[in-house]
Amino acid sequence: MKNRFFVRGLLMLATTVAIPVPMPTFAAEAGRAGEADPLLLDAAAIREAGIAVDTLAARRLADEIKAPGDVRADAYSTVLVAPRVEAQVVGRMAKLGDEVKAGQPLLRLSSVPVAEAQGALIVAEQDWQRIAALGPQAVSGRRYAEAKVARDQARAKLRAYGLADDQIAALLRKGSAAADGSFALLAPVAARVVSDDFLVGQRVEAGSTLFTLVEEGTVWVVAHMSPRDAERVTGDAVARIDAHGQVASGKVIGRAHATDERTRTVPVRIAVDNRRDLLHPGEMVEARIVTGSGDDALAVPAEAIVLLQGQTTVFVDRGQGRFAPMAVLAGDTRDGWTVVRQGLPAGSRYVRSGAFALKARLLRSQLGEE
Repeated sequence: MKNRFFVRGLLMLATTVAIPVPMPTFAAEAGRAGEADPLLLDAAAIREAGIAVDTLAARRLADEIKAPGDVRADAYSTVLVAPRVEAQVVGRMAKLGDEVKAGQPLLRLSSVPVAEAQGALIVAEQDWQRIAALGPQAVSGRRYAEAKVARDQARAKLRAYGLADDQIAALLRKGSAAADGSFALLAPVAARVVSDDFLVGQRVEAGSTLFTLVEEGTVWVVAHMSPRDAERVTGDAVARIDAHGQVASGKVIGRAHATDERTRTVPVRIAVDNRRDLLHPGEMVEARIVTGSGDDALAVPAEAIVLLQGQTTVFVDRGQGRFAPMAVLAGDTRDGWTVVRQGLPAGSRYVRSGAFALKARLLRSQLGEE
């Protein structure tokens, strides 16, 4: 009777106490007795596989919030090109997708008001040249001032119509034959043409947008976050944008103070360095925004972890060109680093890059290909 109660007590204890189970190491899989070890490599094979070894240590991993986002043109680097006077398009000199330089002609326009202003400038310039040659001693001060003001106003009128100083100077050199009302509309900045909404021969009003130019060195990503998450985002917070299997860095530059009525999300604007031309307006991406200083944890690059026999695995360096798979318990991934919760102690020498090459060698050996 006493033995029965004793056995029952042991069973109850076993169900209430968690006994730690060691993580498997796959040591038997790395090389069987009598077979060549597929994870024993010479220096040339290590270089060819791109294997790099590092020491496992704790690192600071910042807290991040994930949110879907869409890429938009940087409005602060977007320029609308429009005529400042009623005109007719007589020639196209740039097209959609072109990269243009500042001052480069984009299209040619013809305008009656511009022709009148060109003729007025030529007359005013000639009149001023005669008065200036005589000097203020030979004419009254009023006449001298009137001629100078008339010349300056005629020049200013052409500038107001959108002509650059170089274009005005060329007009004065050519004379009245060039006062035909035609002029080129120039690119105000170096940028890419992202829209060109006009046809040759079309009459356009002053202020009608003909080109949209965007400097693509920076783009915006608008992350759509829940109000609770958005409250945790601070100005100048660091952000990462995942797109096309690559990562672009950015910084939070603004957060809306109103919730979108349709999606019930708060738009958070991120400025992203796009000099690699990775992102383009209209694309959907994933944004990761840092919200705190984070904590210290043992972590390895995400590419160092592979899946073997259903287990997350890291290859460790045994020395003298010998490597071995070690099963680990992986945590979350932040900023490209994955937390190692169990299975690999600090100070271990592990394969930082080249883990997929080692996995391939191991699998080929199991299939009898090596």
